[in-house]
Amino acid sequence: MSRITRTLCVLFLLVAAIPPSAAVAHEGNPNYRSEITSIEPAALADGLRATVQNFDDNVELVNRTGKEVVVKGYDGEPYVRIGADGLVEVNLNSPTYYLNEDRFAAVDVPERADAKAEPAWEEVEGSGVYAWHDHRSHYMSPGTPSQVKDESKETKVFDYSIPITVGGKPAALDGTLTWVGKQSGFPVLPFVLLAAVIVIGAVALSVFRNRRRDGDDGHDGHDGGQTPDAGESRGGDRPAEGAEAW
Repeated sequence: MSRITRTLCVLFLLVAAIPPSAAVAHEGNPNYRSEITSIEPAALADGLRATVQNFDDNVELVNRTGKEVVVKGYDGEPYVRIGADGLVEVNLNSPTYYLNEDRFAAVDVPERADAKAEPAWEEVEGSGVYAWHDHRSHYMSPGTPSQVKDESKETKVFDYSIPITVGGKPAALDGTLTWVGKQSGFPVLPFVLLAAVIVIGAVALSVFRNRRRDGDDGHDGHDGGQTPDAGESRGGDRPAEGAEAW
């Protein structure tokens, strides 16, 4: 197999491995926009920052309050704890922890998970930042929301609230889910494929030119070395024309 063929095969496999879009890979839906609009009460919001990543996928919470922040699960149980020192822990006894593993909560919750059980905290990192998939912040069905009458128009789907505590005091991450329309998603795949084709063509052309140049160099060297030797051999073996005439 030539170098060009091997290169093209490798690039083809890489392109084939590219997901249709980042949204599909991370389960975000580009037809929606989920946004944290406020942290209430505002008096507890100082040092907190909350955003939604990848359209409607993960909620990211940054704690710089100097206080312990706890995110409540779907049954009001402690789900995530971000300490004043930035230590992030998750409660392995929280049913929410397991339900969030799938976009539509299509999972089997283990028997150990009990919202009333004593929390079993597991450390996950220490930066004071944590992102999780939260079913309260997206539409829990693959179909189109009933609120949407025209799929090409932006439509509010619902408001939501994710309960938290800051230094033991109740607060909430309030947000809004909006249908932005099927035509508003950026078409990532065509651009990815076009870029891949350009790269493949450039690499193939470069390899072809290098092989051609190497071939030309080898051919010239061969002729330059053999031609004089052949001439000398013929000149040395053949009698001079004058000798033949006499």
